[in-house]
Amino acid sequence: MEHQNYSTPHVLIIPHPLQGHVNPMLYLAEIFCLNKFNVTFVSSTHIHRRLTRYTDIETRFARYSGFGFKAISDGLPEDHIRAGDNGAKEVCKRFKSNLEPVLREILKNETDPITCLVVDGWINFAHDIANEADVPVIMFRCFSACCVWVYFCISDLIEAGEIPFLDDEENMDKLVKNAPGLDSFLRYRDLPRFCREKKDMSSWLDLQQSFSKEIERTEKTHALILNTCEDLEGPVLDLIRSRHPKTYSIGPLHAQLKNILDSKSEPTDAPTRNNKSSSGLWEVDRNCISWLDQKPDKSVLYVSFGSITMLEEEQLTEIWAGLVQSRVYFLWAIRPNLIIGQMPEELLDGTKDRGYIVGWVPQEEVLAHTAIGGFLTHSGWNSTLESITAGVPMLCWPYFGDQQVNSRCASEVWRVGVDMKDTCDRNVVARKVADLMDSRKLELQETAARLSGVVKKSVVEGGSSHCHLDSLIQDIIQMTMKDTP
Repeated sequence: MEHQNYSTPHVLIIPHPLQGHVNPMLYLAEIFCLNKFNVTFVSSTHIHRRLTRYTDIETRFARYSGFGFKAISDGLPEDHIRAGDNGAKEVCKRFKSNLEPVLREILKNETDPITCLVVDGWINFAHDIANEADVPVIMFRCFSACCVWVYFCISDLIEAGEIPFLDDEENMDKLVKNAPGLDSFLRYRDLPRFCREKKDMSSWLDLQQSFSKEIERTEKTHALILNTCEDLEGPVLDLIRSRHPKTYSIGPLHAQLKNILDSKSEPTDAPTRNNKSSSGLWEVDRNCISWLDQKPDKSVLYVSFGSITMLEEEQLTEIWAGLVQSRVYFLWAIRPNLIIGQMPEELLDGTKDRGYIVGWVPQEEVLAHTAIGGFLTHSGWNSTLESITAGVPMLCWPYFGDQQVNSRCASEVWRVGVDMKDTCDRNVVARKVADLMDSRKLELQETAARLSGVVKKSVVEGGSSHCHLDSLIQDIIQMTMKDTP
């Protein structure tokens, strides 16, 4: 469809400055650039510095004349951990305070006006500032649709007395009643970890009010973007649209971008991503690919707990002991700030026979490798989508946030995983690994392969995510259309 008499859209994109939030919004930024939009991408100086050091980010975006980075300090020293629950919260708090005056200044710029703001759901105050400047706001949620719907239901769960609940074995496996659409499989154990916190009732009522305001703010945004697809979470997306009709499901974004780049007539124009990770904050060890090349098909368990998870030394030891006990080959990405304490020397010594430990890997490439037969994951949404797209079954050990919900969906809704939440015992780890890589191997791999095919079709022309992306692009173009006589 050809549009006339409109100016080039200028989209301001602001992710929360953590890798799991930056990655999908960088994919979206590049997709906008490929559609000839101007894009300003705001992140922290810490994130930008590490991306520039360890990835091809500058080469990747240099060919887009309308793209620009805006780096803002997150207010923390460079050596701050920025991981774990508390670290993530501290980054959020500091970044918000530094971002506010900069955002006001950007939105006042009349020389190069902003068409719309695509903002991470964690940066809630940005909506109010954009509204003051009369700039439309599109919210981007980096969670699964199931988790977004859980957050929609939190206020009702508190009002119904389902939250708080007793954190004991008798209660944890009971089904949640006041989460429509999820009540057939979602247990108290699967709710976000903050639902287990011990607080007085006044604190829970404050939380209820906070969630109510957040949902109201979400419903007032121009549109909502989710990095998922109808074929994966259609029923839950219908529930979300009952509250926010203009919800665009355009994921998986990494597959969406790949499809667009692959469709270009000159493949040499596509960014080269073989030598460096396209979005990691640590140096990639590519020796892991050579190690995988020497292993039989579907024989290796890939292990990674993402960019925020932090493990106690005891937890690390139990997981390692379970992996060794399982007798499978494993490739384990242990990033520099994963461990609280020191890595036990015996872990490295005892891994030599069947394991390979690296600091960081090119995850999409690893998951696509023929040697990979399973993925022991923290169930972050990006990792979950990448695993589903690659057709790799998952052993889920969630850490916090949306991961609790994702792991339940992987095991009970999509049937492509084994849920191992709330346990860290070497015998359990060994048994669950055996389920994934041996006793249930064929069942899980067949289901994962089918789901992979369905998800990949969603991003090609005519697929649900492809169509939703087209609608989003046209929606933003319409914002720039000038009145005609």
